[in-house]
Amino acid sequence: MKTEITPEPRWTSLVAMLAAGCVYWALPEPLSVGPSWGLAAVLLVLLVPIVVTYRRGVHRISRVLTLVANGAITLAMIGSLVFLIQGIPHHREDPRVLLRSAVALWFTNVLVFALWYWKLDGGGPTVRETRQSRLESSFLFPQVAVADADPSWTPHFVDYLFLAFNTSTAFSPTDTAVLSRWAKITTMVQSLISLTIVVLLAARAVNIL
Repeated sequence: MKTEITPEPRWTSLVAMLAAGCVYWALPEPLSVGPSWGLAAVLLVLLVPIVVTYRRGVHRISRVLTLVANGAITLAMIGSLVFLIQGIPHHREDPRVLLRSAVALWFTNVLVFALWYWKLDGGGPTVRETRQSRLESSFLFPQVAVADADPSWTPHFVDYLFLAFNTSTAFSPTDTAVLSRWAKITTMVQSLISLTIVVLLAARAVNIL
């Protein structure tokens, strides 16, 4: 029996992608991979064909371009984190600049992993919306776990954003269980990045005091 599902608006994920580029723009030049505005420019260039191909129904190309954009954000974030780790022992950055950079990287971490979860889980949003049976998800959301669960319910980007925020804050999922191996590895990586940022801030604060 086919499950009737209302398609999810895509603007939320597009806004998150642009937000990640703008937050990364807040980094000082020594901590950014290339010019700090470069990531935002790349995302703007990619968003145009992403939107056009999706609206024309060429979902495969739209998916590939979205994965490329997510990959660009991820690589830029990891590169900046490496620069941050290298710079702290040498006191290259002012404490206020360091705090701003760490906060920017932390929020970028939340946004980029929310995008990864949203795009990869269950084959992506298009597959989740056109499924013929129960939801095949790598995460056990509370809406699915309850006894009288609505069979037409499907997670939207906000659900994955909430999951990513909790993972970066508590260093583990809270109300949503992680089921598949790829999801466990991904949440581990996100938690590790978040923990690294927090530890670096704590170490720098102790050093200042």
